[in-house]
Amino acid sequence: MTAPSIPTGHRGLWPRSLFGRSLLLMAALIVLGQLMAAVLVRQMIFQPRVAQVADGVARNVAALQAGLQALPPAQRVAFVEAFNRQAAQAAPPSAPEGAVRRALLSPLERQFVQAVSRRLGAGDAATQSPQPPQPVWRRDSTGVLALRVVHEGADGAESYWLNLPGMFPTREFTGAWLVATLASMLLALLGAWWLQRHIHRPLAQVVAAARQLAQGQTPAVLPEAGPEEIATVGRSFNQMAQSLATADQERALMLAGVSHDLRTPLTKLRLGVEIAGAQVDAPLAASMARSIDEMDGIVGQFLQFARSGEAEAPVSASLNGLAQAVAEAQADHGRALELELAALPDMPVRPQALRRALDNLVENAWRHGAAPVVLRTGGDAQQVWIEVADHGIGMDAKALDPMRQPFARGGGAARAGAPGAGLGLAIAERVARAHGGVLELHSAPGQGLRARLVLPLAGPGGEPASA
Repeated sequence: MTAPSIPTGHRGLWPRSLFGRSLLLMAALIVLGQLMAAVLVRQMIFQPRVAQVADGVARNVAALQAGLQALPPAQRVAFVEAFNRQAAQAAPPSAPEGAVRRALLSPLERQFVQAVSRRLGAGDAATQSPQPPQPVWRRDSTGVLALRVVHEGADGAESYWLNLPGMFPTREFTGAWLVATLASMLLALLGAWWLQRHIHRPLAQVVAAARQLAQGQTPAVLPEAGPEEIATVGRSFNQMAQSLATADQERALMLAGVSHDLRTPLTKLRLGVEIAGAQVDAPLAASMARSIDEMDGIVGQFLQFARSGEAEAPVSASLNGLAQAVAEAQADHGRALELELAALPDMPVRPQALRRALDNLVENAWRHGAAPVVLRTGGDAQQVWIEVADHGIGMDAKALDPMRQPFARGGGAARAGAPGAGLGLAIAERVARAHGGVLELHSAPGQGLRARLVLPLAGPGGEPASA
């Protein structure tokens, strides 16, 4: 039975393979982990530090304002200049010549400025100032933040710019955090790729062995090493394949033995009918002979089905030559086949098994269909096919797949009550699988049945076809 087709719709970025999905999931988890780590560092380290530094700066600014208030007016400018020179000496090294400093505040500096402004505003409100001045900030020539301090004196308001070095110095973004994140992601992905590859490889071997088993071939024994789960899968598959092979051998042996044992009494019956021919009514003798021939044909199908799994060495042969041989054998029995042969290269096949499959397909066409029966060949760059078509009343397409099973009989009116064991298509199916191909059945009511053996050009053993 053919496997149902898998819809191949648009899936976006979501991969179909387990390997790809695992890598994508791990990459997403790593990215989320890095983002969460950045959020935690921001919430638990940087923001508390901003609050702590803002408190210190607010107290220092309040102390500087008190100091300026206590100094005589003539000494205030010298005090501010000395403070700024000291701040300039404590500031980090300035940017290289020609470097461009950012005029905008970084996010942390913005939080720092807002926190200091709030604390200074709260302090001014505590002194019951009617309209506390709004703090003003800027960057000076050294790149550090400077705060404007307004001193209300008897002669009016005076403003001074005080540098506050060492708090959050301006630095160009080096990308160290991004590089570290990308490096950790790359290392994690490499480790995940290595781990998934070691898990995916035995799974791929199981898939390949299952396909060989579905094609009627004997798969190689899977390794039973590795992690416990993978070893269990390999061990279970090996046991299943061995059990199926044993059951198939026992069934073939039983069919071969029963068929062989039935040949002797059938031969005796045929001989008895021939000896008693003069003493038995002629129509009755003919009917008995036909019944014996039908039973002999059924026994022959049993033997063919039992032998269809036997190993046969592939040899290079022509499908057209095989089709002509089948047509000549049918002509000897008074059945004319129409040949429609295409130009095909020789290819490695198992000729005896393929001949049995074709004989069964042709016999089915004569028995269940109607003349003319056509034998066609064709192919392309990857595969070739040979087809038997009749011109009977045909069948419903839904009833075709069950007919591939052993001992299955068609339910159409043209096929009801016809002699046979129901093994013809099963034999052809096994032969096609043994060649690495498939048996295709095409039919519709009123259009007959087309049974096509599709075989790869590489042959059953992977040998390339000769030109």
